[in-house]
Parts: sequence; C-alpha cells; structure tokens
Amino acid sequence: MASNTSSSSPNSRNGWTRSNSILRVSGTSIVDGDGNKVILKGVGLGGHLNMENFITGFTGHEHEHREALTAVLGKEKADFYFGRFLDYFFTDKDAEFLASLGLNSIRVPINYRHFEDDMNPGVIKPEGFRLLDRIVNICARHNIYVIIDLHTAPGGQNQDWHCDSGITKALFWKFKNFQDRVANLWFEIAKHYRGNPVIAGYNPLNEPSDPDHVNLIAFYARVEKVIRIVDPEHMLFIDGNTYSMDFTRFPKTPLPNAVYACHDYSFLGFPRGGTYTGTPEQKAKLRSSFERKVKFMRDAGVPIYNGEFGPVYASAEENGMSAAQVNECRVALLREQLSIYRETDVNWSIWTYKDINYQGMVYADEGSAYMKLLAPFIQKKKDLSADFWGSNDDKVKERYEPLFKAFREWVPEHLHNKKYPSPLWTIERHVERVVRETLLSEYLGWEMAEYFDGKSEEELDELAASYKFENCKVRDELNAALSEDAKATGKSSRL
Repeated sequence: MASNTSSSSPNSRNGWTRSNSILRVSGTSIVDGDGNKVILKGVGLGGHLNMENFITGFTGHEHEHREALTAVLGKEKADFYFGRFLDYFFTDKDAEFLASLGLNSIRVPINYRHFEDDMNPGVIKPEGFRLLDRIVNICARHNIYVIIDLHTAPGGQNQDWHCDSGITKALFWKFKNFQDRVANLWFEIAKHYRGNPVIAGYNPLNEPSDPDHVNLIAFYARVEKVIRIVDPEHMLFIDGNTYSMDFTRFPKTPLPNAVYACHDYSFLGFPRGGTYTGTPEQKAKLRSSFERKVKFMRDAGVPIYNGEFGPVYASAEENGMSAAQVNECRVALLREQLSIYRETDVNWSIWTYKDINYQGMVYADEGSAYMKLLAPFIQKKKDLSADFWGSNDDKVKERYEPLFKAFREWVPEHLHNKKYPSPLWTIERHVERVVRETLLSEYLGWEMAEYFDGKSEEELDELAASYKFENCKVRDELNAALSEDAKATGKSSRL
C-alpha cells in the first residue's frame, strides 16, 4: 500500500509551526530534524479503534460486544451503528480542543481486527488504514503528532480485557503464528506511514505480559528489524513487560532510535486504593514508584515516555466522601505526578480522552440518548463490579468471599503466588478476572445488546452521536491541570 504523506505539509497555528521532519531520538531527548527538542504531551484515544468496556459501558471484550449487537440488530444495522460511532467519537472539533489545551500528541490504540480477520490471517484489510488515516489527517490539520499503538494482538499479549482475546491467558507468547501476523502487520503499517512527519512513531505492543520474560525481548528485536526494512526513520515506543512496568530483564543496550515507555498508574487514583491527601509519605511513594519503572531509561540514557497514567473520577458518593471531594483528591494526585514528570522532561500521554464519565477528559452527557438508554445497565454493571477499572466490589464482596476463601484453602499456600502476573495479581484477582470480568461479563454483554433491540437507523445514529464533542461534557479541573503543565514547558513541547 502506498505511503500516506498527503497530510505532511507544514502547518502553523497559534504562533507555532509543526516541523516538516520526522522526530528522532537524540540522547535522552526527542528532537525534530533541526535538532529542536520536542516534549510529547498528549492523551490516549482509548475506546475508539480499540474499544474497552469501562470506556463505553459494555462488559467483557470488544469482539463479544460487536457480536452481541450484531446478533440483535443484524449485520447491516450493527455495521451502521459502529460506523457512526467511529465517525463521531473523534473529529476535527476534538483535535481542535486538544490543541487548545497545548497538547501536541495522541496515542492511538488500534485493534488488530480492523486490519485482518482471524479466519483470513495475514491478509491486510484496507478498511483499517482508512480508519487510521482519518485520525492521522485530522491530527495533521491541528498540529498533533500521532503514536500508533497496537493495543491488541492475536491471542492476546496480556491477560486482561483490553487485548480483546476473550480469555485470561496471553497466548500470543505461545504461538509463533500470532507473532508472525503481528510482524507482518507492522511491516504494512510502517510501509504505509514511512516518510509521514505527523507520525511520531510506532508502539509495537501495549502492556505486554510475557510470563517467561524472554519471548518479549526476542519479539522486539524481530519487529524492529521488520519495521526498519521499510521505515528506517520513525521512532519506536517500547513498552516494558508486565503491563509496561518491568524492564529488569531488558538488554542493557537499547534498540536504536527507540523511546522506552512505562505506564504509571497509582492505586491512590482508584476506588480500592485509598485517598490521596498529599502527605509526604504519599508523595515519596509516587516518586519511588515512578523511578523504579524508569530506572532502565535513566541508566540507558534514552528518552522516557509515560504512555498511560491518570486517576478515575467519581460521579456519586465514594468511600464516605462526596464525588466533589473524591475528585478534588484525584486531581491533586494528578498534579503531583505531573510535577514529578516535569522535573526531567518526561514525555507523557494521559489515559483517556473520552468515555462515559469514569476517566475521560471529555465524557458523554448523562442526558444523551446513549446514557439514558443504558443507565440501568451501566449501574447494574457497576454494582456487580463486572469490570475492574474504576469500580469497587462493595455490593458483591460478601457473595465472592466464600469463593475466594475456598480457593485459598484448596490451593496450597506456597502456590498462591505461582500464577503470573504475581504478586501484581493475588489469587483473588485471578479468580475475579475469570469469574466476574470474563464469564459473568459475557452473559451481561448479551443483556446489554437487548437494549438496542428494534432500534431504527435514525435512533442508532442518535445513540452514536452522543459521543460527538459538541454533545459531551468536559472535565474542567482535569483539563486545566493538563493544559497548565503542557503550556508551562513552552515551545519545546509543541510541534
């Protein structure tokens, strides 16, 4: 497929100009073709070309969600709905808003299923590039760099819902065929975008979790060579192992022209993690946690990219506090993290841009057609703790505790932490991931689909339009914190 360079011409807005050269690594910095330092500060476009349950309200995995709606609506109407959803979720108005905040980059998570079918592996579908080109061209018009992030791989590169495998094992590391398909996909992506200065680089795998800690290293070496066959210029964004937090088994010599990426979520930003009050102990823990994740980058002398971070926000009382009190604490936590990153010019991308009022900078209005239709289901899903992100299990804990207790008794104690990723996941976490977030969620996904039964194309269009920027609300406190940090860096942070 031909290189997409139609959007690569220089563009000027608000007194600054996007470089017409491709970004590259220079020591610990990212620079443009003239050697000017560029600090990438942006957001992940979660929920779009890779859908996630907590972002748009379904349960389980994206392919299950699509299949359930197709079974209810029929293929033609389901395709119509999802097509409209993708059209409305990210438009020029969204890019204009991000640029107005001073943000200069978007990390675009993609699902491999847009580019190939499991029943026709290795055959690349043009539709995937049409969808991705649309985002790239929008970003080009608003001077925003794009990082292409493979968020799902065939078989699943990690054990969680966001790699859309439908299971809780990362089979990507067990089957060479899966790895061959991803290498082929990156060859085609790199060929398509070579020479395009809007593209900041390629993120080969989001949050890989290789239990053996060696398959990932071999895969990175392989995919780097494959990409370089057709694109010797664009940077690579290399995630650490175990959900982008572990670099301890990485070779001391980094890959050429590569930025290494951690993810820096804090438990204090979630309902089960306690309350951030800004104590010296909490601030010290935030700093030490981040420095542990980036020790490899510091030692190797390469740029640091924090590909995901950020708390979730409350819309009702939580842990005995009002939503306003909770969110004040969460924004304070975010500001402290940003101050740590700013000290050493860390590149960052907050998670996530748009959702149903969990974590997004922008979120669907509760009065919109989508939110009114699905409000009962979304509340049920939350009460049942059917997705892990942004919920607690207060209302179902007593139901599951006997099961957890039984597992602790049935499994010898010395094996409780045997299953990877441990101790990141306890034995209870493994049980709830399988029972609640996979099996129960599959059943609930069929229930959600029934809410769409009988909807006309006009009604489906209205539901999808709930995600248009002009129909959404913005999270002012969060956006102010991000904008202040982005603009505080000055011109070096802009394109």
